[in-house]
Amino acid sequence: MRPSKRQPDEMRAISFERGISKHAEGSCLVKFGDTQVLCTASLEEKVPSWLRNSGKGWVTAEYGMLPRSTGDRMRREASSGKQGGRTLEIQRLIGRSLRSVVDLKALGEMQITVDCDVLQADGGTRTAAITGGFVALHDCLSWMQARHMVSVERVLKDHVAAISCGVYEDTPVLDLDYAEDSAAATDANFVMTGKGGIVEIQGTAEGEPFSEEQFQALLALAKTGISRLVELQKMAVS
Repeated sequence: MRPSKRQPDEMRAISFERGISKHAEGSCLVKFGDTQVLCTASLEEKVPSWLRNSGKGWVTAEYGMLPRSTGDRMRREASSGKQGGRTLEIQRLIGRSLRSVVDLKALGEMQITVDCDVLQADGGTRTAAITGGFVALHDCLSWMQARHMVSVERVLKDHVAAISCGVYEDTPVLDLDYAEDSAAATDANFVMTGKGGIVEIQGTAEGEPFSEEQFQALLALAKTGISRLVELQKMAVS
């Protein structure tokens, strides 16, 4: 039995609250159970220097956890003067994931930065950030389309979402919360598109190596979970 009493293929309650920020061109408060991430998408009508005069735009991301997003207060990374390795890894993952479904040529020479701030952490913050970040990105593009800057249908090639899976007490399970993630023998994060394309898989055995059969079971769970997340994204932005 899972600590949350969920079935192996059962996700936590998922919700998207759009328009949460007054100033951002696109924003979304995404909740995966008790994990809450505020995603804001900001437009700049310029691109990094290495993309100037290329005719292409850019989508990037930043990620951070608020001091009391966890049980004990975390020190702000700004106070130490540098970002940690985990933070850099996650924000690069978010950026890669979002760019996988964006036609940068159709975006034109503009940059969208998706900021993902973890308000409350209970496992799966990076997967929630990617899934909610897509909604914020979509709304930023809709804001631009309303001003005749881009066409959302041309820029966005597909949906993208992410989910965690793991082997908990010898059972493959979907959407790990912290209690499971901290005790799982194997944990993995899957990023996939609405059409089923694989963007990235991160999988780690915390103890005994996992088998190919277990990996296939985790992949099957991830496909089911991401299909449901894409349905929820479509409902949110419709």
